[in-house]
Amino acid sequence: MSVFRSDLSLEARDAAGVEAEVDVALNLVTGNIRLSILWTQEIQLSADDAEQVAKALQRAAAESRSMEKAEAPGAAEDQPGPPAA
Repeated sequence: MSVFRSDLSLEARDAAGVEAEVDVALNLVTGNIRLSILWTQEIQLSADDAEQVAKALQRAAAESRSMEKAEAPGAAEDQPGPPAA
């Protein structure tokens, strides 16, 4: 099992017809974000696909920040709500 979870909603492909694609994945252990260009060294994106990549990176960044917040010491004590039984 991989520690990376790819953004499955991302379907960005090379606009020049080369069979390249982009992958954005979150490392579930470290919270780091991996941006991969598959099958080539570069990729040309249409405006729509570039926007998809940007949104996927933003989703991954938000999730990474949530992971950091949840793992911070005392994070559970800082959460409002009823006391634990």
